[in-house]
Amino acid sequence: MKRNIVIAAVTAAALVGGGTATALAVAGDDDDTTSVTRTDDDRDDRAEDRSDDQDGDDDDGAVRAAAGGVTAAEAITAALKHTPGTVVSAELDDGSWEVDVLAGGDTWHTVRIAPDSGKVLGAQKDDEDDAAEVRAALKGASVTAGDAAKAAAAKGTVVSVDLDDDGDDRGWEAETRASGGDERDWSVGLTTASVTADRDDD
Repeated sequence: MKRNIVIAAVTAAALVGGGTATALAVAGDDDDTTSVTRTDDDRDDRAEDRSDDQDGDDDDGAVRAAAGGVTAAEAITAALKHTPGTVVSAELDDGSWEVDVLAGGDTWHTVRIAPDSGKVLGAQKDDEDDAAEVRAALKGASVTAGDAAKAAAAKGTVVSVDLDDDGDDRGWEAETRASGGDERDWSVGLTTASVTADRDDD
């Protein structure tokens, strides 16, 4: 009976303390049985919560990376220094800027730019076959992707710029995000750099 009281007391102390404990109670002369009581705390749950908080939402990560570092326009400039051509899109994704460049000979390249330093992290040639459509959409355009990024920056932190070459409403599409996570889509004119709210933006 005394052994059970000791075990219960140690177990209760471990639970109140919030830690992981192993309690041993050795019986008296008449019983040499050893009882082991193990209690687990909620540290694993707290660790998972902290991990979730650190991971955060991808959108928030994009805002943090862009807000204190390289802008979309700067990433485009850095990509063009590495791979001359026409930038068709730039997006802050997976911790780096990914800039798509249509180079000479209708070859496509994706250039990755560090969002904190503007250095080129890598580049690769892509297999795309819509070079003719892109060049047709940009024919007569005076506003580049970099220009569009600068114009849209007046509306918030630009996290992506992309050419919309479909239909009659051709132009640049820009996405901005606020520190609170609110996102907005904008249309930027190919000849005027005027910024208007995207009609499809809710």
